[in-house]
Amino acid sequence: MHAMAGQALVGAAVARIGPNAITQVAAVLERELGAAARARLFAAAGLSAHLARPPTGMVDDREVERLHRVLRAELGVADARRIGRLAGERTGAYLLAHRIPAAVQLLLRWLPASWAARLLVRAIGRHAWTFTGAGAFTARAGPPVQLVIRHGPLARGDRADEPVCDFYAATFEWLFRALVHRNATVVEIECEALGAPSCVFELRWSR
Repeated sequence: MHAMAGQALVGAAVARIGPNAITQVAAVLERELGAAARARLFAAAGLSAHLARPPTGMVDDREVERLHRVLRAELGVADARRIGRLAGERTGAYLLAHRIPAAVQLLLRWLPASWAARLLVRAIGRHAWTFTGAGAFTARAGPPVQLVIRHGPLARGDRADEPVCDFYAATFEWLFRALVHRNATVVEIECEALGAPSCVFELRWSR
């Protein structure tokens, strides 16, 4: 097991997160609902400036929290989950194209799935500060492998009748399908929005 706490800026009390949880949601909203609906939802979250100037660096994780909460409030949980999942898939594709070296990808695909999964989980842990913000990441070796996010921005302080962190689940699943096993699935089996202490994502694959 290993852990990586979110990066907090002392004094300013600000935690930073990569921009994909905003920019990829913006792209999906425009494609699925249109530019006007996207503008309305971003305005409701106080993030209109990010449409005029899409962020390219780390953003305040509270902005991500607000955006995903607005999606659930305005669209309903089911549609918000669908948008989150599509945005997570786009994020996974982005990471493969821009953040994971080609040589590393080749190595992981060549290794047996169990070894590749172990290495990929370690890599995710080393970079967890880029997606957990003020939260913390841990991994349970399994089987099955479990990825755990505590106090992450997607479900933080909210309540729902079902898991809501489809953005994370889809991002993880995209990476594991591309690099570990084509039949890999990632399911959120516990969620803070349901009252759980952490959001837990379970990884499985069939031969």
